[in-house]
Amino acid sequence: MMMTRPRDIVLVVDDRAETLALLTDAIEAAGLTVLVAAEGARALDLVERVTPDIVLMDAVMPGMDGFETCQRLKTRPHLAHVPVIFMTGLAETEHVVRGFAAGGVDYVPKPIVPDELIARIRTHLANARLAQSARAALDATGRHLLAVDGAARLLWSTPQAEARLAAAFPARCGGAGAGLPGRGQPGGSLPAGFRLGAEATAWLAVPGAAEAAPLTLAVEVGLPLCLALIGRLGPDEILLRLTEGREVRDEDLLREAFGLTAREAEVLLWVANGKANRMIAEILELGPRTVDKHVERIFAKLGVENRTAAAAAALKVLAGR
Repeated sequence: MMMTRPRDIVLVVDDRAETLALLTDAIEAAGLTVLVAAEGARALDLVERVTPDIVLMDAVMPGMDGFETCQRLKTRPHLAHVPVIFMTGLAETEHVVRGFAAGGVDYVPKPIVPDELIARIRTHLANARLAQSARAALDATGRHLLAVDGAARLLWSTPQAEARLAAAFPARCGGAGAGLPGRGQPGGSLPAGFRLGAEATAWLAVPGAAEAAPLTLAVEVGLPLCLALIGRLGPDEILLRLTEGREVRDEDLLREAFGLTAREAEVLLWVANGKANRMIAEILELGPRTVDKHVERIFAKLGVENRTAAAAAALKVLAGR
């Protein structure tokens, strides 16, 4: 028996009844399920009970406008990756930019052309599913990975990273209740809008700091946590690795694995990175002959005869960290 995939849920937020009626008809005709909210506060209430797959947001509404509503939606980690498309009659660049800054992924001008809107919805739903699959694959690896925005606000995490953060910050997680559902699933233990703290924000904000060195994060309970930058997934999505205790440098791993001196470990690391002895001498500010001697001793300690074998041995150790 073939299993059918549940219909995607589209949340439409607009204060005009005629717009809601038009969009409901078009979206349902496209085989999607529609939820409607006539104001931002109602939308925030709805998403506490049902997680939509995509949101259509009117930019200009009385009371809480679409920009603020979107920003509040994005503070909820289970909604951080739900795409928001703004609908607006505001053609000025500043309003378009404001929509993207609030967390929107696209905008469509009013009056709405239903066929064009449905095409955009399907494109963003497909992109969101690909992103969700990637996060599910990370979960399955059992790695302690998380993504934050530039303010160190948690966007998503693997279950392993979430559990470690919750254990490290019990006071900040107390009474979380409707906490981090984690990729749309209930039962998370981190509160909505959880942040890693001021030191992490500063580390991410200083140009080159995160790329240069990991951050040791002070915690409430247990050993310090170490954050290491893996990469930047987007303009405001930063992927980090979380480990317990202080980050072990590559040089220290090599030194302990092969019984090397600190200087020999540094030289081996650069050998593993494909650098010639002359270049290593310049990097480490050593004489070329000194580097030659270090390499000879490294070969002897590793029991290898050439640079290729030494590099392979070093990379094997580093890959198993």
